[in-house]
Amino acid sequence: MKTLLYSLFFCLSAIISAQKKPSDYFPEPKAKVLVVGSFHFDYPNLDAHKTEKGDQVDVLSPKTAQEVTALVDYIKKFRPTKIAIEAWPGWNANQKLKEYKEGKYKDQRDERYQLAMRIAKELNLNELYSIDAGSVLDDLEKKFGKTDSLYFKNMSRDYDFVSDDPVSQQYNAFFKSSEPKNFKSILDLFKFMNSKEYHQYEYGAYLSGDFKLREHDGADMLALYWYDRNLRMFRNIQNIPQSPDDRILVIAGNGHASVLRQLFTSSPDYDYIEFSSLK
Repeated sequence: MKTLLYSLFFCLSAIISAQKKPSDYFPEPKAKVLVVGSFHFDYPNLDAHKTEKGDQVDVLSPKTAQEVTALVDYIKKFRPTKIAIEAWPGWNANQKLKEYKEGKYKDQRDERYQLAMRIAKELNLNELYSIDAGSVLDDLEKKFGKTDSLYFKNMSRDYDFVSDDPVSQQYNAFFKSSEPKNFKSILDLFKFMNSKEYHQYEYGAYLSGDFKLREHDGADMLALYWYDRNLRMFRNIQNIPQSPDDRILVIAGNGHASVLRQLFTSSPDYDYIEFSSLK
């Protein structure tokens, strides 16, 4: 009897150990990607969360400039072979990069200069990939007209990312606590705001407030506008010529980073690198 039980035990153990994990079905080498979610260094205040003047930092001031240097040195540990940025093709990133290498734009606070171009220059990379995109809602409004279409007008009514419900008030406090002045350094802030938990709650902001407008209008607006825009940005990254040996650095606003984390970690084409893991 004992012999039979031992035989059954070993057979069962062999079956369990031989069962494949989902990842075993996707064994091919993958390009590594590091998404660096950033606040906008020049504070255009075009996002839902506006940073008050007293909470803003000047990345060109001596103290903060040193912190930006530490952040750049940290990101360089990833050793990127390609850099993608939140910019439209018409921004002419590569012409600006050429001019940056010639000494221009040193007084620009924009993170595309302070981070992306600086890293590209220091690592001898000659190209930046502009990945920003519009949404299918933009396309539909161009085709059918925003003001003339009662359908779009009704769906988008009151959808402005501004709400005063209890959860939205919690998010206001959450985002205000993430201002640079509340951290020892810019690098410490970036490690905090690029963490898995932060991205989880940041994306949750889009599932509250205006998401709950009427029966489905908020959900449809999120899908047609914000989520679709990020899907297109992800597709633009997929269209970058790349190989499994590539290490792709993506620098974008942190609202985008929270969605891109979901897309990259779900895609079998990429190996997502946690920001805090760089050594």
